[in-house]
Amino acid sequence: KILHGTTIEIAWTVTPSLILVLIAIPSFALLYSMDEVVDPAVTIKAIGHQWYWSYEYSDYNQSDNEGLLFDSYMIPEDELELGQLRLLDVDNRVVVPV
Repeated sequence: KILHGTTIEIAWTVTPSLILVLIAIPSFALLYSMDEVVDPAVTIKAIGHQWYWSYEYSDYNQSDNEGLLFDSYMIPEDELELGQLRLLDVDNRVVVPV
């Protein structure tokens, strides 16, 4: 004899669905709160080239209406100091206050 467990089938279908809905509601609230745009203190545009990085501080406009621009190259091997790394180490590091 085959028993039809309709009640248990409804229970194990509805219960996980309710759990997922209860998890999703706070997640959507968090997602929308993270989408708020905050006015940054400093804007830095970093562009990666093949062998160097270019940085632009657009908040500090100069007389030609361009931001403060500079390039950062890797340190040549003969200029390395003892213990200084060559891999991805550049001569001008960017430190952003948080």
